[in-house]
Amino acid sequence: MGAFIDGLKARAKENMKTIVLAEGEELRTIKAAAIVKAEGYAKNILLGNPDKIKKIAADEGIDIDGIEIIDPSNGNEEFAELFAELRKKKGVTIEQARETVKDPLYYGVMMVKKGIVDGMVAGAVNSSANVIRPSLQILKTAPDTKLVSAFFILNVPDCEYGEHGTFIFGDSGLNQDPTADELSEIAISSAKSFRSLVGAEPKVAMLSYSTYGSAKHERVTKVQEATKLAKEKAPELQLDGELQLDAAIVESVGAQKAPSSPVAGHANVLIFPDLDAGNIGYKLVQRLAKAEAYGPILQGIAAPVNDLSRGCSAEDIAGVVAITAVQAAQK
Repeated sequence: MGAFIDGLKARAKENMKTIVLAEGEELRTIKAAAIVKAEGYAKNILLGNPDKIKKIAADEGIDIDGIEIIDPSNGNEEFAELFAELRKKKGVTIEQARETVKDPLYYGVMMVKKGIVDGMVAGAVNSSANVIRPSLQILKTAPDTKLVSAFFILNVPDCEYGEHGTFIFGDSGLNQDPTADELSEIAISSAKSFRSLVGAEPKVAMLSYSTYGSAKHERVTKVQEATKLAKEKAPELQLDGELQLDAAIVESVGAQKAPSSPVAGHANVLIFPDLDAGNIGYKLVQRLAKAEAYGPILQGIAAPVNDLSRGCSAEDIAGVVAITAVQAAQK
């Protein structure tokens, strides 16, 4: 673990929060709960069959003594009644609600909704769509947010770029082909997330294969329009585009390609034009630069619920627990 995530763990210790891990029967998740317990920066609750979870832990020599386990398959009438009420316009009956809340993802989000826990982490075995669906159905979007989006925090070792090697990549996990307006919302939300989690001033680059009109295409035009909209909505932000990646983060290239830009050469928040670019970009940096990658972290939901990459490690999950705890503390 790098200095960035260690710093988040220290912040989480100052205001201990409870984070539910919905995939409690999954080995990496059990290991992560043990890491969190040993390091003492949050309280975790595991969802799943207690006997199964304890057997996995015992077989692997993992100490989960003192970690609470709840079995969602037993149901929860209070959760069912609330879910039926929330979804009555969609025709959900109480009988359907009783079955739905037995799903660990729905059960976990209901725990967040009721204030039993402060946040949820899942996605080691579930798709992003499965993690996000109950969050939107139950928690809805935050009051000041038009769009739910996702980002990764990349912490690149021995890196001179970004904020001492730390970047936010958005959207790299959710919105497939955002419009110019949606891209502007992703940029503004990602800047807020960077300031909140990294504690530094965001410098936002709207990425393209073009810099300042060096290429002509409707995809370039979209990023140009998104940049204009973001500047109108949040004029206080250091934000610019469209910029090629090298112009965005390498000072000498930025000075050559975009000498008048307030961001070129110094960007730490990278906004990708679509999910193809964002997802490929973060995985390249993670694997080739051996970067720590945390996410996809969701922004725009009314309470902290965070997704995981299905290729995550136990340490990655523990890191996302720290991020979720800090988000919860700031709520």
